[in-house]
Amino acid sequence: MPFAYYDSLSPDQQRVYRMSDGVGTLRVRSPEGLCPLVAAVREALASGEHRPLEHATAKLGDALCERLDVATVRVEVLEVRPSSEEGELHGLYTWEPGRRPRLQVWMRTAKQARVVAFRTYLRTFLHELCHHLDFQLLELPHSFHTNGFFQRESSLFQQLVPRAMPRGGETQKARARNGKGVADDTPPR
Repeated sequence: MPFAYYDSLSPDQQRVYRMSDGVGTLRVRSPEGLCPLVAAVREALASGEHRPLEHATAKLGDALCERLDVATVRVEVLEVRPSSEEGELHGLYTWEPGRRPRLQVWMRTAKQARVVAFRTYLRTFLHELCHHLDFQLLELPHSFHTNGFFQRESSLFQQLVPRAMPRGGETQKARARNGKGVADDTPPR
């Protein structure tokens, strides 16, 4: 079922929306080989230092683009999220003709300037990367937020952070056995 804004789209845009909605997964070649890059993003984020995080995120972005056979995107990591009455801006993808596409992601919350949780950060990065992939991989003329778009984002996340991937050295089953539980910091949609 399309989102409410679907009815306000032109017939051509509705066709693109349906095309986007029809693609629910993206398969990354050898995603397990990206584990060190994902770990580097996690470590850099935990350090709270901007430059190492930008470097680690850019390396992950380049590797994902290479494995999906698309042009790379320029990654910028910014400090505190901008906010307004509508909420906080988590990430932004921009692409102007003749220029290299740019993906921006913010690493700190607006209100308290705290470093965001790893899963939230990674999902935001992948969300913006999916806009890039809509244009570069799927060759769509528009990148709409569709159910298929959010499924693609989740498919990338699940390939990079499988459910059994250790968090702090333990699998989720081991954490549950040890009484530590597992917190999911994935933002609601």
